[in-house]
Amino acid sequence: MASNSYEKPDFWSQKAFSEGYPARSVYKLKEIDEKFHILKKSSTVLDLGAAPGSWTVFLLRNLSAEGKVVSCDLNPLSKDVKGDNLVFIQGDLTDNAVRESIKNEGPFDLVVCDAAPKTTGNRIVDTARSQGLVKMAIYYAQTMLKKGGCFAVKVFQNGDQQGLLKMMREIFVTAKGFKPVACRAESFETYLIGIDKKNDI
Repeated sequence: MASNSYEKPDFWSQKAFSEGYPARSVYKLKEIDEKFHILKKSSTVLDLGAAPGSWTVFLLRNLSAEGKVVSCDLNPLSKDVKGDNLVFIQGDLTDNAVRESIKNEGPFDLVVCDAAPKTTGNRIVDTARSQGLVKMAIYYAQTMLKKGGCFAVKVFQNGDQQGLLKMMREIFVTAKGFKPVACRAESFETYLIGIDKKNDI
């Protein structure tokens, strides 16, 4: 019987651990940034669904002292994820108090979201839940990103990806899908990228 590739650390997982990142997902953000140049050294960045913290660590390592990362998740970040220019807000992203706390740390130059729903194994249910998370992330981008800001969000494929991109094209000059090489071959996740927000907040 073939072993499940999720059981053993693959190349990307081993590379992540050796470089001090909590998870392999960091290379997806690295690849997105290399292709779309969404991160500037002095950016104020909002990292939604941040735990365990790989994207937060990548952002902190690539920002200057003037930059700042605001990370939010229901779960705490890994204990070794820390920095003078890191603000962590633990809570539900749909909660008004959490939303206000995040808003008070902005406005932002970049919003990223690698959040995934708790999966059920039912692809239709999981895709629908993913769509809900993406719409919530788009709301944050729409209401908290500065003019000219950028956005990257994970989405499960086979949902209404074109509908989501249509929403994003109302907000950004450019919106497109992108699947990083670091995504597992069997994974049905991809990313939506928004470049150059049209209007200020």
